[in-house]
Amino acid sequence: MLRALPRPTAPLGPDGAEVLRLITVQRAPVCLTVQASGRRRYGYWQSMDAGAGRGGCYVALPTAACDALHAAGRIVLGDPVVDPGKTTYPVRPAAREVSSQTAVPRQALTA
Repeated sequence: MLRALPRPTAPLGPDGAEVLRLITVQRAPVCLTVQASGRRRYGYWQSMDAGAGRGGCYVALPTAACDALHAAGRIVLGDPVVDPGKTTYPVRPAAREVSSQTAVPRQALTA
């Protein structure tokens, strides 16, 4: 019997892996902002760190690494919020596909 092999994915470099980790486990939502001029910026709001005494700030992520993750299908953009000067998209990790070959039959779960 032949099994379906998972779709091959390109290996991530250190920047891409770190960005994907941040998007996956980030407590604050990551967004892509596209300015009217076409400038693209991925980032998130980092809340105040009381322990370090630092205030909140906007943290930008490397655009090239995020664009590569989007092109590879590892992250997806949500519904846009359109303002006169910019459009903002929520960014989230792409859902993993579950192969029908690896799925556990429902009868096996109840037995």
